[in-house]
Amino acid sequence: MALKGKDITVTFKNGTRAVDHVSFQMDKGIYGLLGENGAGKTTLMRVLTTILKPQEGAVFLDDVEYKEESYEKLRRKIGYLPQELGLYPNLTVKETLEYMGSLAGMSKAGCRERIEYYLEKTSLSQHQNKKNRQLSGGMKRRVGLIQALLHEPQMLVIDEPTTGLDPEERIRIRNLLVDFSRERIVLFSTHVVEDLAATCNQLAIMKKGSLVYKGEMKKLMEKVKGHVWLCEGLKEEEAGWVMKEYRISSRIYTEKGLQLRIVSEKKPETACSPVEAGLEDAYMYMTQ
Repeated sequence: MALKGKDITVTFKNGTRAVDHVSFQMDKGIYGLLGENGAGKTTLMRVLTTILKPQEGAVFLDDVEYKEESYEKLRRKIGYLPQELGLYPNLTVKETLEYMGSLAGMSKAGCRERIEYYLEKTSLSQHQNKKNRQLSGGMKRRVGLIQALLHEPQMLVIDEPTTGLDPEERIRIRNLLVDFSRERIVLFSTHVVEDLAATCNQLAIMKKGSLVYKGEMKKLMEKVKGHVWLCEGLKEEEAGWVMKEYRISSRIYTEKGLQLRIVSEKKPETACSPVEAGLEDAYMYMTQ
């Protein structure tokens, strides 16, 4: 099982190049996708789920090329949770999932068995008879995730799966995705950096339609090593100057004054000490 992209390019009618000659290969496992709003993440995911056709380049899933004549075959192998998911407001959770299962060609017995399993895994069993309009935002995200998982796709593409979830629910969903990725490809896009740090060992960072990093999380952290600094006990005037001159990944008020975490190629021209980098620091370093 492998997903390959070669020189994928998407240009909108207004001339904006949303995805700019992106190439990659993903094998079994869970991959993180990180980038600011407008970086091209959602456009790339729409290409990988056959919703959008690129103007240039090619995509292959399990050696099957993305072409109109192969879309039906490919879609049976793909699960997708978009950022914006429309659920029929008057259907219950269970009715929604049964309907999604029938669209995927699942048997009634097999569908019901998987629905029960995933309702339990996502703590929605007690809410299965509620109508979708009665659900909170976090519950709707979990229903959306189940519909993407239901037919057990070979590739799962998920956009912001933990939005609206409390910390305990986020951990539960992260663990579910890690388990699901053992024999499959999972591409996981989110702005919640700690979710990626807790689930992925492979990461891609997008900026302005291009991949500025792709590879192991460990190697990314090696790149940023020695480029993160901590300044403590700063007064407002000095802190203001530092924040104008450098990229700041953290700002905290303490009893001694302001504490700033700086991401910089060179040692800042102020009193500071090197500290161990985190994923947020690495992201800022790669995109500056």
